[in-house]
Amino acid sequence: MGRLAELDLPPLVARAVVGLYTGAYRVDLSEAEAPAVAYPSFDAFFTRPLRPGARPCHAPPGAVVSPADGRLDALGRIAQAGLVPVKGREYRVAELCGDEVAAERYHGGELAVVYLSPRDYHRVHAPVGGRVRVVRSLPGDFYPVNAIGERHVPRLLARNRRVAAVIELEGGGELTLVMVAAMIVGRITLAPFAERDVPLGEHRLEPPFALERGAELGVFHLGSTVVLLQTPGAAPLVRALGPIRVGDPLTESVARQADGG
Repeated sequence: MGRLAELDLPPLVARAVVGLYTGAYRVDLSEAEAPAVAYPSFDAFFTRPLRPGARPCHAPPGAVVSPADGRLDALGRIAQAGLVPVKGREYRVAELCGDEVAAERYHGGELAVVYLSPRDYHRVHAPVGGRVRVVRSLPGDFYPVNAIGERHVPRLLARNRRVAAVIELEGGGELTLVMVAAMIVGRITLAPFAERDVPLGEHRLEPPFALERGAELGVFHLGSTVVLLQTPGAAPLVRALGPIRVGDPLTESVARQADGG
């Protein structure tokens, strides 16, 4: 499926494929950087960048913002035992981030989950400014991360292929951003890596990869879900669940200010 998605298509075929997909999933291409006729492959269409300025960020400095377009599915406190509830399922932080020892730093912190549907923009941006020092690329399955998968696959987010980027915050503390792959291709690219998929294993970046809030961090090649894990001591994540876009603040008070409330 990956080879098919990346296959160069004749312009007429590419236009037809994009048209069918856009119609089936009601994809809004008005903010795309390139017109529909410019995509040489389905992967190029699916990973399409947006035009500059399409996702302005009005949150104050230091605030955590959404890393992706989609639906904010869960917010919650990470228990001192390292357990978090996500849509009726209980997960261990260590399963999500891929390291038992590192997971202990997040006990008592915060969690957020953003689900990307097939119609959404599938590039992932930095929710905070900081430095990426550690990346863990974890093997796993490629179950669909939708209502069917959630209903029938126990521990779905911890069983699928994942890439976890640990961001050292500018003001202290850490935030781990976990990209969870889904069915069909499930490939993930990340800004610090030149490879077409992040190599499996733990990678320590020297020097660390500097990151500004809002900068592009990774791309889902047919995926899925972003999980944010935040260490204790930072402002709680308390935004209302529902639709969200890149750059929207993830704290209730900040969200009200941004909306003029």
